Amino acid sequence: MYPLKIGFVGLGHIGGSIAKTIRRLHPDIEITACDPSENTIRQALEDNIIHNGFSHLNEAFLSCDYIYLCAPVLINTDYLPQMKEFCEKKPNLLITDVGSVKTGIHEAVTRCGLESNFIGGHPMCGTEHTGYEYSTPYMLENAYYLLTPTSAALPEKIREFESFTSSLGALPLVLDYKKHDFSVGSISHLPHVISATLVNLVKDLDDSQETLKTIAAGGFKDITRISSSSPLMWENICIANRDQILELVDTYIAALQKSRDKIAAGNGSDIYSFFESAKDYRDSFQVSSSGAIKPVYQLFCDLIDEAGGIATIATILSANNISIKNIGIVHNREFEQGVLHIEFYEQEACRHGVELLKKYHYTVYER
Repeated sequence: MYPLKIGFVGLGHIGGSIAKTIRRLHPDIEITACDPSENTIRQALEDNIIHNGFSHLNEAFLSCDYIYLCAPVLINTDYLPQMKEFCEKKPNLLITDVGSVKTGIHEAVTRCGLESNFIGGHPMCGTEHTGYEYSTPYMLENAYYLLTPTSAALPEKIREFESFTSSLGALPLVLDYKKHDFSVGSISHLPHVISATLVNLVKDLDDSQETLKTIAAGGFKDITRISSSSPLMWENICIANRDQILELVDTYIAALQKSRDKIAAGNGSDIYSFFESAKDYRDSFQVSSSGAIKPVYQLFCDLIDEAGGIATIATILSANNISIKNIGIVHNREFEQGVLHIEFYEQEACRHGVELLKKYHYTVYER
């Protein structure tokens, strides 16, 4: 049985996306939200995503069956005393959050005596952007949604929330909250620290002509894209998951030293094995049929520098009912063949696209 009314405390990138997904898939569910941004609430009302909007948490949320805490990780705990008051009046109220760190809120939930009402949540999706304007109704599609119930949460309540999460198109996975923080610290928090460190290093190494900034593309942009994420959000995360991040940074420094030793030794076989191991493991991510990292169906092709060149290729594909997911120019071709990069939604569309473009005498490179 799905909830009749759901509340959102915070309606930013993630909260807004969950609300939009619920509105799309469960239009009969009534949504109430609060957010300190008047513009956000006004826009959500105009978009018909929410039915009631406020600037702060209030008694209107007492009618909700679920309440999602979608504020920054260090702020979500501030709402727990009021959640305690709500649960005393409505014992079956389910409280969840969307934060990427779980230890702090689980400990706060225990102090407040809310264990039976709380199931932690962390949707493994989103971009480097923040704010309601970047939320979408399809962000949860096929993304892992990590659930961290307390030991006091009733099994039937966990199953109910797991089922509802699945109904939003996500892939729920139940984890202990401590294992969650270690796992997410490894594959999300540490990479963000590494990315930001690399960007700052290159910034410090750059010259007055900004040579490094000018030619930075390809691999550098791929590995540092996440550095455009909200500094405030990452300040919160680094403080909330400090112990795990520090341990992982130390482990990474040790691993980096081992990599340096291999290069310094000049043993080609060891260096090859180092990169081969990384390649094999990374390539295996795309073999999984249900992971959050989806297979990429793409091609690269040479493009003559002439007016309408991209439009011609787009027309060839669209005329054959092939949808393009993304298209762009490869400005730095250090690691790529072809000047035009095209991504497709499906493998068959990519295969058909390759055949068509070759038929029209384009030079196509598959990857």
